Amino acid sequence: MHNPKVDIDTDLVRRLIESQFPEWRHLPIRPVASGGWDNRTFHLGDEMTVRLPSAVPYSLQVEKEHRWLPKLAPLLPLPIPVPLAMGEPATGYPWHWSVYRWIEGETAKTARIADLRAFALSLADFLVALKRIDPTGGPAPGQHNFYRGGPPTVYDGEARQAIAALEGEIDTQAATTVWEAALAATWHGSPVWFHGDVASGNILVEDGRLSAVIDFGTSGVGDPSCDLAIAWTFFEGESREAFRDRIAVDQATWARGRGWTLWKALITAAGHDANQAEAQRSRRVIDEVLADREHWT
Repeated sequence: MHNPKVDIDTDLVRRLIESQFPEWRHLPIRPVASGGWDNRTFHLGDEMTVRLPSAVPYSLQVEKEHRWLPKLAPLLPLPIPVPLAMGEPATGYPWHWSVYRWIEGETAKTARIADLRAFALSLADFLVALKRIDPTGGPAPGQHNFYRGGPPTVYDGEARQAIAALEGEIDTQAATTVWEAALAATWHGSPVWFHGDVASGNILVEDGRLSAVIDFGTSGVGDPSCDLAIAWTFFEGESREAFRDRIAVDQATWARGRGWTLWKALITAAGHDANQAEAQRSRRVIDEVLADREHWT
């Protein structure tokens, strides 16, 4: 797929706003701290943000979000982003883009959370509420969300290549066992809504508590096991146990959740582009996943 390189900066955003939404042309524009890589985000005044996909795969998510997030938002127990306007390709920028209302909060870090167990329960409650929303007509797994919600078999080749590349650095036999268990735990349920990227950078904290869930770019309807990754990437011990108990999934779904988590950690740890800190975090996640299987089997 052709993937043009686009320089996304404040000047581009200003030109887009001035040409398409002149009523906001007087508002200052500045990059959001940690504004993401898949999408670049900018403050528009104090109450709005501009979000621009950085590449073709992410551009497929814009119209999905504009269609579905306003329908999901009233049915959820926490705020989520709701788009205010959709921009058109223009001034050298090739894709649709979005204006959202700014949601207050800081990205989740354990130091910002007053009670990690209570936080885990709140997040599980949010995901359970999301799964209960009528999925009729919702977006099935596909290129728009990198096949989240489908079977992990789509990444079988990547996972096995990464396991082989990490020989001598991780327990490759145990990793293969966990991965094959995920492949064998076939999902037979009816499609439900899932977020697709429940990670610390996409959950917000205010006053020590979970306050919002953002970035629904990989959302869709299908198998929700991909939303379990936060159990190993962020929670541990008592908070992980609380999350598992509250979200109440069966053993097969938990096994597929391990598989999704392991796949992402494996390809990051084995990737040439990963820096040392990313590789270390990924190896820690791998260790947590492998230990979890021993605990629950």
